[in-house]
Amino acid sequence: MSTNFESSYHMCQLAHPFLKQSGYGSIVLISSIAGVKAVPVVSVYAASKGALNQFTKNLALEWAKDNIRANVVAPGPVMTVLLKSVMDSSDEGYKIVTEAVSQTLVGRMGEPKEISALVAFLCLPAASYITGQVIVADGGYTV
Repeated sequence: MSTNFESSYHMCQLAHPFLKQSGYGSIVLISSIAGVKAVPVVSVYAASKGALNQFTKNLALEWAKDNIRANVVAPGPVMTVLLKSVMDSSDEGYKIVTEAVSQTLVGRMGEPKEISALVAFLCLPAASYITGQVIVADGGYTV
């Protein structure tokens, strides 16, 4: 909980005065599909991501008066060093990940650049009407 939720909470609390003083801001946190859909073997991780999703919605509500938006991106399986280590560490980890990937509509893992492009967009003025959202980027896994 301290890594996935509390660190985001504290960072947002530290950033708030600066964003408020600037007259606008956009906070984008990173969650996981495990925060919106049950995923095997990661119950505490999933709970921390679910908490992060709800925290983001509350931030959007409470900080809108300061012209600060808050959104959270919930990626599905993305080929990162961490996910590769999960796949390499055990047969069970490999099975869980490959099964999840087989259930995506696009039939593949996401790439980090696909998630970072979404995060960058959410920070732009073009996304100024988007706030309080859990934006799932999972190749159609949760459809």
